[in-house]
Parts: sequence; structure tokens; C-alpha cells
Amino acid sequence: MSLADDDRSTNFRDSESVGPDGVTWQWQSWEGLPYLTCSLLSMCSHGFFTQDFSPRGPIDLTEILSPGALVYRLQQVHGNAVLNTGVVLPVSPSSPDPETAAESYAEADGLVTQGPFEAVWVCSADCVPVLIADDRTLQVAAVHAGWRGTAAKILPEAIAQLVAQGSKRENLRIAMGPAIAGEVYQVSVEVAAELGATVAPEAAVSTAADILEFLHQLPETPVFADPEPGKVRLDVRRLNALQLQQLGISLSQVAIAPYCTYSDSARFFSYRRDRLKKVQWSGIVRGGGTSPSRG
Repeated sequence: MSLADDDRSTNFRDSESVGPDGVTWQWQSWEGLPYLTCSLLSMCSHGFFTQDFSPRGPIDLTEILSPGALVYRLQQVHGNAVLNTGVVLPVSPSSPDPETAAESYAEADGLVTQGPFEAVWVCSADCVPVLIADDRTLQVAAVHAGWRGTAAKILPEAIAQLVAQGSKRENLRIAMGPAIAGEVYQVSVEVAAELGATVAPEAAVSTAADILEFLHQLPETPVFADPEPGKVRLDVRRLNALQLQQLGISLSQVAIAPYCTYSDSARFFSYRRDRLKKVQWSGIVRGGGTSPSRG
């Protein structure tokens, strides 16, 4: 259901945004609360949820997308580990409160489904939430790609696991949700160079200056000038898209949400803006099965 006129439309006037190749990002509504979906992932129930849903977590949000599906989440550690749901226990309503018992969850930053009717979730504030679906096998994945995870190439790791489970790269559809935009994300030159080294040719990686020069020459550069010495602005989502291109994934298979968590305080939490440990959740459900019993 699209966002209705009487459902907080004053805060969410742009109910649909059309991107390159006709990809649309559309605001949906649940009990008057808005969440975002992407047409690239239309074959699977999914959502990039806003701060309005806080403090609801994956169990409650799964009931919005696909009631009864098994729920999986992680303790995110800003690394490049991606786990299969076959080695992670599903979350249940009796699970410990995630705010007080984070140690009860496996440590990783990506989840790939193994079976049908599984919902996988990641949380973020300014980092990049990535949802992936195979439009043939309906396998899905959820990835948390902060700058550290991007430097460690977590998204290529998730793609590799999907391929190992039978996916073909050309059948994958990848949506990067709301995150801090490059125009406002200030990082050190060293951080930008570390990420740039993941996509720069070997001949360009001798120094940080060489890497940044290579990035600046790209048609859609992921780095921008910053007035402070030793700093630049960095588009982490664009870096992830470049990593995907190097895997042979067409940009027509990739969508980047036209929303910035830092700049949009009405919709999103932002750690860089507010310095508060609050997150929004993004999740996707693999279909193709009947509702499992929770026991």
C-alpha cells in the first residue's frame, strides 16, 4: 500500500522517486508509518524502515513484511563476515532484548538465506544497508556495509556466497538503502585511499594521492573536495557499486536510494549528526515456501 494522503504526508511528500533505468523507490505505509521499497526487489517482500518504527526490531518488522517468516539478525561488528542462515539460530519473541544481550547474536555483517520463508535483517544509522535478491532462485541477502566493511569488500563476499549457493551474477538485484551521502560524509584522506584501493588498478595504488587522483578521474567519482586539510568527502555507496562493477555486475542491476540519513532528520537516525546509538532496520524475506511452525 502506498503512502496515503492522510498518513503523515506532510513529512513524506515525495512518495515515489524514479532513478536511472526506470528503477523506482517508493514510500509504503504501515499504520501511518513510512518505509521504503525498491522496484528492483519487487519479487521479494522487503523494506528499508525509517526511524518512525523505533523501537520495533526485526521480529515486529517481519510481521509487517511476511507474517510467520523465520527471523534472522546479527551482532554487527563492522567487518566482512557473511553468514548463512543455516549456521545462525532464528530470533524468537522470547530472545533476549537486543539492547541488553547483544552477545547472544552471531558476530557478522551479512546474512544469506538458505531456505524459504526466511527474513534477514541489518541495522544502520549512516552505514549502507544493502538488500540483495536473485530474481530466479529467490535467494536473498542483507548486508551492513560501513566504511570498514566496504574496505574489507563485504559486498563481494556476499555475492560470492550467493553464487556458491547457485545464483548467477546476472540474476542478482542489489538495492543500497538510505545512508550518509558523499557530499556530507567527511573522512580522512587515508580512509578514502583505503577504500579506493579496493577498486583502483595496481598501478595506481602506490600512494594515497595516486589513489585519490584515480578516483577523481572516474566518470562518477566517489570522492569530493573538502575545505579542511587532509580531509575529503566520500560516497561509500558509490564505492560499493564500483566493487560490484569489477565483479561483472551491470549498473542496471544496482539501485542507490536517493536519500541521505545525515541530511534528513525527519526520516532517519544519523550517528554522524546526532551521536546517538539509534538505528533503523532494513530487511528482506525469501519466499517460495509455506509458513514455518514456531513451535
